[in-house]
Amino acid sequence: MKLNIYCIGRNYVNHAKELGNEVPKEPLLFSKPSHALVETKGQNIALPQQLGDIHHEIEIVLRINKDVKSGDRLEDVVSQMALGLDLTLRDVQSKLKTKGHPWLRAKGFKNSAIITPFWNISKKEDLSEFDFSLFKNGQVVQKGNSQAMIFDFQRIIDECEQFFGLGEGDLLFTGTPEGVGPIVSGDVCQLFWGEIEKGSFTVE
Repeated sequence: MKLNIYCIGRNYVNHAKELGNEVPKEPLLFSKPSHALVETKGQNIALPQQLGDIHHEIEIVLRINKDVKSGDRLEDVVSQMALGLDLTLRDVQSKLKTKGHPWLRAKGFKNSAIITPFWNISKKEDLSEFDFSLFKNGQVVQKGNSQAMIFDFQRIIDECEQFFGLGEGDLLFTGTPEGVGPIVSGDVCQLFWGEIEKGSFTVE
């Protein structure tokens, strides 16, 4: 059985505001197909540049390590994390939103869920100990910390378990801070946890 990829939108106040969106009162959840997933290995990653602006959204990604039951705690079901990019076809998304249509075409295209290799976490504090950041062509373009999230990791797990179910191997993209913007062919992207580079790729 393939893993599920669940994402939360507008989970940082300043990001919601920069796109002119209301700050949500409850988690805004959506999903991506498993075919959207690709791991950074310093390689070129092909993206559909012909479909308009593609925006980067760096996020903390949690991997579920067991089937989740109601009431399970974060530390019991998550033992690994990564950094990821939730890529968005922004022009496509804007058109879909004006028509009231689902975002799948804008959020679920191939290679739209880019992740670094996972690493082990030993305690809850490991998840918020450092800032995470995205560098594009050597310049920082996004920087955040999970302590600024509107809905914390536990709330996200609880919501996904309640409405969709969560199983071993499922991934949770937990929201992006402000600073989203376009990436184009030739851009070199590096994802950092604190001062440590966790993954990189070049846009093809």
